[in-house]
Amino acid sequence: MRFDRPIGILLLLWPTLWALWIAGDGQPSLKNLVIFVLGVTLTRAGGCIINDYADRDFDAHVERTRSRPLATGEIKPRQALIGFIIIMLLAFGLVLLTNLLTIKLAFVALALAVSYPFFKRFTHLPQLVLGLAFSWGMIMAFAAEQNQVPTVAWWLLAANLVWTVYYDTLYAMVDRQDDLKIGVKSTAILFGRYDLLILSLLLLAFLWLLISVGWLIGGGWIYYTSLVVAGGLMLRQLIRSSSRKPADCFWAFLNNNYVGLVVFLGIVGSYLLHG
Repeated sequence: MRFDRPIGILLLLWPTLWALWIAGDGQPSLKNLVIFVLGVTLTRAGGCIINDYADRDFDAHVERTRSRPLATGEIKPRQALIGFIIIMLLAFGLVLLTNLLTIKLAFVALALAVSYPFFKRFTHLPQLVLGLAFSWGMIMAFAAEQNQVPTVAWWLLAANLVWTVYYDTLYAMVDRQDDLKIGVKSTAILFGRYDLLILSLLLLAFLWLLISVGWLIGGGWIYYTSLVVAGGLMLRQLIRSSSRKPADCFWAFLNNNYVGLVVFLGIVGSYLLHG
C-alpha cells in the first residue's frame, strides 16, 4: 500500500501544471516549470513526513499504514522533524528564486502543510484543509508567472479543492473501519451511507468549476473534451467504489492520477490549437 506516496506527488503536481500553463498563456517559463516541479516534489515529501509524525501513534493500528517507518520505530520522531525542516528549507530556497509575492504566499503554504495532519483530531473535514494545501501551489504558480493572482486562479483553486475532497474521501474510505476504532475523523466517516451521493455531487461541482475556468480562458473543444473524459473516469471510479471494499476504493483513489493527466492534456492541447 506504500504505492500511494508517488501517486500523491502526481496528484499535487497536475493542478500546479494546470496553473502554470494557464498563467503562462500556454508557454510557462522554463525557470518556473523547474522550480515548481522540484518544489512540489519536496513539499510532498515534507508533507508525508509531518503527516506520519502526527499520526505515529495511530498508524500502527491501521492495516494500510502499520509498516510506515515512524509507526514501526525504524525512524525516530526527532529524526523525522529534522528531515522535515531540511526538506522545507530546500523548498523555500527554490521559492526565493521567484518574486516577493510568491515568497509571501509560501508562508501560507507552509502553515497549511504543517497544520493539516492535526485537523483529523477534532474535525471530520480534514480533507478541506488538505484541499487548500494541495491547491495553494496553483496560487503561487500564478504569482510566479504573472506577479499577481487573477480571478481564474481562484476558480482553479476551488476546482482542485473540490477534487481533492473527492479523491481523498475515497482514500479515507479505505481506512474507515480502522479510523472508527481509533477515533480518527474524516469525510468518509462524516458522509457515512451517503458517501457515494456526496461524491457524485462533488464530481459535478468539479466539472462545473472547470467548465467555468474554460470559459474564462477561452478553452477550445479539446479542453472541454478532456473534461468529458475526466468525468467518465470519475464515474467509473464511483461505480467501482460502490462496493465500498477497501481495495476498490483504493483503486478509485489511485485512478485520479489519470483525471489530472487528462485535464492537463486538455489545457495544453487547447493552447496549442487555439492559443
